[in-house]
This record gives sequence, structure tokens and C-alpha cells, in this order.
Amino acid sequence: MNATIRWRVLPLGEAALLVEGTPADDLTNRAVIALARALDAAALPGALPSVPAVSSLLIPFDPLRLPAVELEAMIWRLLAELAPAPDSPERVVEIAVRYGGADGPDLLDVAAQVGMTPQAVVALHIAPIYRVLLIGFAPGFPYLGPLPEPLRLPRRSTPRTKVPAGSVAIAADMSGIYPAVLPGGWHLLGRTEQSLFDPHADPPSLLEPGVGVRFVPSADGIQP
Repeated sequence: MNATIRWRVLPLGEAALLVEGTPADDLTNRAVIALARALDAAALPGALPSVPAVSSLLIPFDPLRLPAVELEAMIWRLLAELAPAPDSPERVVEIAVRYGGADGPDLLDVAAQVGMTPQAVVALHIAPIYRVLLIGFAPGFPYLGPLPEPLRLPRRSTPRTKVPAGSVAIAADMSGIYPAVLPGGWHLLGRTEQSLFDPHADPPSLLEPGVGVRFVPSADGIQP
């Protein structure tokens, strides 16, 4: 276990445990993802698929098949020998994005706020290989990080009631992709035609925690 991460395990009702790590940083997120994978691989009878967040892991279980004390003991054993997920994602998914125009209505405003040209904003946004920190808010919505520091802005003061499906957005230190028409207060830079969530597919979500994402500008949008 990495000594820089402090862990605690808390009951969450009678049928779930919550593992929390501090500080809430990149290393802790990679450790959370590694713990989720280790628990899923252990396949404990009565343990249900775990749900990673930025610095915590929700572990639901069937208390009639798996006592909480037994599950907690397994968690501490796994943490003791845990190595965080790799800094460089093992798998990278490319997402084509049409930046600007009607697909990225906030691109010009973002450029003005950060003191760059729209082309420079696009260039900076596509520069990293992002890691999926978690899937949340809505089925298939990936929280991607870290966002390059010059692009970090607070959420919009007035959220939109309808954000188009496929919208690629930024807020705080993350980027995200709206998998469906949803309300949202992130800054919209562009849009992708890629489907993020299909309930009939296996798995239904295109992305999962720990996967890498590389944004690629479409020829019919603003180029870097």
C-alpha cells in the first residue's frame, strides 16, 4: 500500500461498504481503480460490481451471502498489497470531435476567458491522453482528467436545461462527454458522433474507469 494514501472503510447501510482515500489526487484515483479491479477479480460470493469515484469506491454486497466483516477484511488485505493502476492507460480510445460553431457554442467564450485563440484552446484540449476517472452523473458520462491547467474554469453561472448528446465539455480540472441530451453547466467546446452508452451493448458504456481518451479534431470543425 502506498504510504501517501490514507484509507478508511465505512459502512453504507447494511449492504454496501465505502472505501475512501485521501488526498483526492491522481495517485488515489489510480489506486481506487486498481482496488476495484482487484475486488472484481477476487469474485467473492455475494460481492456485487464496485463503483469507483475520484477518491472512493462503493462496494455493494449481499449480506446474506457475504458478511460485512469478511468483505472488509478482504479490502484491507488487497490494500496492503495494492499497486495503483498505471499512470499511462493500457487502452486508449480515440474520440473525433467537431470543435466550435453550433457544436461548441462556448469555445469562443472560453478562449476569451483564458486569453487564447480558439485554435490554441483546441490544441491544448487535444494535447493530453486523458484518463477516465469515473463514470457518473448519467449512464456512460465519463469524467476525464487531468485537464491542462490553462483551461481550468469554473462551471457556467447559468446551466443549460438541454445539452446535446455527444457534447464535449470542460469544467474545473476535468473534461467530459455528454452521452445523451441532459441538463448541464459545463463549457461546450465541440461535439462527437461517437455513441457513449448503449443499453443493449455488452458492456453498455464505451468507456470505463482507467481507460485513456484521446480527442481528435474533425476536419469540419475548428483546427488547432
